[in-house]
Amino acid sequence: MLRTYKAILHGDQVEWLEQPPEKSGAVQVHITVLEEPTAEPTRERGRAMAEALAALARRGTFAEITDPVAWQRELRVERVLPDRES
Repeated sequence: MLRTYKAILHGDQVEWLEQPPEKSGAVQVHITVLEEPTAEPTRERGRAMAEALAALARRGTFAEITDPVAWQRELRVERVLPDRES
């Protein structure tokens, strides 16, 4: 069975970030390097999201929603699913 353990690779040394595997001796591993996203695309996505939300606010898109909690409950009303008892 494959299990995932979080770690940081320092050259040829592995630093476990959580509980390491409970194995003694040599263990065969496959290491996947996760590319770190740069801060700029995240900042740009945040800016684009803020602009979209501001545009929705200017248009009054959700102005008719007086009770957001009730509105969400209405959207999430259970519906009959195919091949299931109601």
